[in-house]
Amino acid sequence: MPSHPSTQLETFANPSPDRDYTIRMQIPEFTCLCPRTGQPDFATLELEYVPDRLCVELKSLKLYIWSFRDRGAFHEAVTNEIADHLVAATQPRFLRLAARFNVRGGIQTSVVVERRQPGWQAAAPGALP
Repeated sequence: MPSHPSTQLETFANPSPDRDYTIRMQIPEFTCLCPRTGQPDFATLELEYVPDRLCVELKSLKLYIWSFRDRGAFHEAVTNEIADHLVAATQPRFLRLAARFNVRGGIQTSVVVERRQPGWQAAAPGALP
């Protein structure tokens, strides 16, 4: 059965909701179209989040990311849109999405978006001997 792009993000229950831990993903094949020229824009998305009750299901994330391939979008808008959709679907304690776009016209662009639940703070990093 062939797959196709989807705008739906699926979730599953966090297996360890009683603790903070970070999920990190690198998505090196993101593409969308420049809304001015129609030319493709390529980016690596770096997603990290601390789940609360839900985690994003990876296949649905892959199909969701694919849905941007033929859409015109400014770098800033598409990065914020993806972060907003991920937050709406999973309600994480913390989420950071960095979109590192390839050079176009001699300019390399990175957009970083963060969202956090009110009052949530990261634990201090542990020092090892």
